Parts: sequence; C-alpha cells; structure tokens
Amino acid sequence: MARSAEGLKQAWLAALAHERRASPHTLRAYGDDLQRFLSFLNEHKGRTPDERMLAKLVPADIRAFVTRRRREGLGARGVQRALAAVRSFFRHLAREGILDNAAPRAIRTPRIARTLPRPLSEADAARTLEEAGEHDVEWLGARDAALLTLLYGAGLRISEGLSLKRGDVPLGPSLSVLGKGRKERSIPVLPVVREAVERYAALLPFSGARGDALFLSRRGKPMSAREAQALMQRLRGRLGLGERATPHALRHSFATHILANGGDLRAVQELLGHASLSTTQTYTEIDARKMLEVYGHAHPRGKPA
Repeated sequence: MARSAEGLKQAWLAALAHERRASPHTLRAYGDDLQRFLSFLNEHKGRTPDERMLAKLVPADIRAFVTRRRREGLGARGVQRALAAVRSFFRHLAREGILDNAAPRAIRTPRIARTLPRPLSEADAARTLEEAGEHDVEWLGARDAALLTLLYGAGLRISEGLSLKRGDVPLGPSLSVLGKGRKERSIPVLPVVREAVERYAALLPFSGARGDALFLSRRGKPMSAREAQALMQRLRGRLGLGERATPHALRHSFATHILANGGDLRAVQELLGHASLSTTQTYTEIDARKMLEVYGHAHPRGKPA
C-alpha cells in the first residue's frame, strides 16, 4: 500500500528537526509551504497525494504549483522558499530510498534583486538606545535598553538575543551564541552591553530558574520577537525614524559601523556568524555607496547644472 504524502511530510519534518537541527521558524515555514504544495496536488490531480503520485510528478506539475502561488500574490522570495521546501522534501525521500524524482530540480529558481541592508546612522543608533530606556515602568525601560544594546553592541539576531537565559547573567568577557544552522559562535561583550543587561536583571521583578528566559514580557512570560518589533515601531514613531529601523537593523548597524571605523571584514564575518564572506561584503558596499553620494554632492562636476 502506498504511503500517504501527509505521513511522508511528517517524517521529513522530524528529520529536519532532529537530524538537520532546523530552527522552529524554519520548520514552521517549510511545513506551511509543503502543505500548500500537497493541497495543490490534491486539487490538481483530483485525489489525495501519496508516494506513487509524488514519484510520477513532472516539471509541468511543479510549474503549475508555482503559477498558482504567483496568482495568489506570492513574490519571488516566497516562491524561492516554497521551491526550497519542495526540493528539501524530495531530497529526503531520495535519501530514505522511498522515491527519486528529479522534477523539482528541473524548475528554475526565480532571481531576486539583491537589496543592501539599511543600517541606522551612528547618531540614530545612539538615540534609539537612549530612548528605549525611557519608560513609565523602570524595569521595562531597563529591559528595552538592555535588549537593544545587546542587538547593536553584539550584532545579535533578535532570536539570539531573546534566547539568553537567567543563568547567562552576569555576562562574561564573551558570549556563546547558537545561531542559524545551530552553529555556535563566540562574541566579545562590551562593558556597556554587560552593564545594561546586569541593570535589567537586577530590576527584574519575577523570580526564575537559571534555565528560564532572561527577557520577559510585562506579565512575566518569555518576550517574543513580535514584542521586540513593536518596541522598535514605537521608537520609530517617537524618533522620526524610517520603517527600516527594525530590531534587525541594529545588527546591520553593528556590522556597518565596525567596518566604517576600520574593522576587519573577516572578523565581522565571524562576529555575525555568516557562512559566506560575500554576505558580509554587502556591508562594505553600503559604505562605498555612501561615499560616492557624498563625492557626487561635494565635487563641482557632480552637482547638477
């Protein structure tokens, strides 16, 4: 009897979680994308998909799925991720000896125009950290200032910052972080970061064990990424910053400001946890573009007639 596609999907997700150590975010996103693909096949083929159907799919079936998602408003980046999920699923089936179908590999991935990160200026970053501490509730102001100082001062992703535990305080001279792909890296901790985090921990009104989350919501629950994004949204309004002033923009600012002040590119790569140096090099392009803009405005020949 042919195995159901749903059962094969669950086995694939379990393998991603335990063998590939995929993050909860990746599991949720890939699971959603593959579920849409299987639902499409149900409608497209007129029956519930199983391993026999999956083995007989042709590139035209995959293209039909992409076309449907495009019509539903999915952009190039979303299509790229959906195809990545489908390909990952079929690679798993091939590795397990269940079936080997090259149809997903035959589909060209859409090109995505590369956009440069948009960091805050050094002045705006400083204003943001200062304003974050202004709160009617003292411990919440200390929390907001500590979290954003950590993101900017250590170049952490928001998920990495929120993963800190009570037992991590007091911070030492360096901090070990488990980043994307479950890769661990060590980051130097600046005194200003250490002081901000320790002040928050001292004011925290909720008790907890060493393994409990350090950053908490107003009600004492682990702080979510959505709350951190809402914090930056409030700060944008108060400071008149652009929409790109997000928690992740503080990580961009960390890298850009270090390189602008003479930092080494490979050292920044290690600090950010980038697998490829080319990813880190985008930050040098930001500085070069800014320099060209200044040059164009300042040089006599660069001014409009």
